[in-house]
Amino acid sequence: MTSSPPAAESVGSTPPHPRHRIFLVEDHPIVRDGLAQLINDEPDLVVCGIGSDVNGSLEAIARTSPSVVLIDLLLGDDDGLDLVRALKTSFPHVRTLVLSMYAESLYAERALRAGARGYVTKLAPTESVLVAIRRVLAGEIYVSEATATRLVAKLVGGEGGGAPARGEPLTPDILSRLSDREFEVFRLIGRGNGPSEIARQLGVSVKTVETHREHIKRKLGLSNGRELLRVAMLNAEADAGRPP
Repeated sequence: MTSSPPAAESVGSTPPHPRHRIFLVEDHPIVRDGLAQLINDEPDLVVCGIGSDVNGSLEAIARTSPSVVLIDLLLGDDDGLDLVRALKTSFPHVRTLVLSMYAESLYAERALRAGARGYVTKLAPTESVLVAIRRVLAGEIYVSEATATRLVAKLVGGEGGGAPARGEPLTPDILSRLSDREFEVFRLIGRGNGPSEIARQLGVSVKTVETHREHIKRKLGLSNGRELLRVAMLNAEADAGRPP
């Protein structure tokens, strides 16, 4: 479902410059309306359209020609990173910014690899959203200082990070060994989902899920399915309380 709200211009005045067009992809109405009001209150920004899923948003973005698309990672049964990738391929001139409830330490690097120009958590101050949008409009990358420091350290020092002690969650650097789809399977395992339910949620076969499970065990050095479940559930618990 998509809609294209009109630009909210001030009565009796004309902005000295055109307002930058922002498209929102968010499936929670309260969050969506709050973001739209926040953006439309700015003299240089305007919401040109709203979407709640991948396919509908792609069609609406083609019609509305935004400068920046603000994307939630969790869109019902859709994955926001799929939209980021699709926009990078089909509309490379459109910049994307991820706004998500998921911890930046786990998802920011994946979002950047997919083609996003920045990552903001929903726990950040509202001003951070506006700062991020303007940074992306200026052609810059926006992440928190902590994430920027970690990514630079990783670039300089290599992957690093051996396995943590038993009973401790895996670090973001270790989890970065997983592909995006493997990481999604790992996350769903940690939430207690079996292969059939994971296959249903991801729209793939159970055999494909089992293949991903084998790859995850190999990449993380896990010996069996029981150990995979233990580590995945441990990380799910840690992620729930992980700082953004």
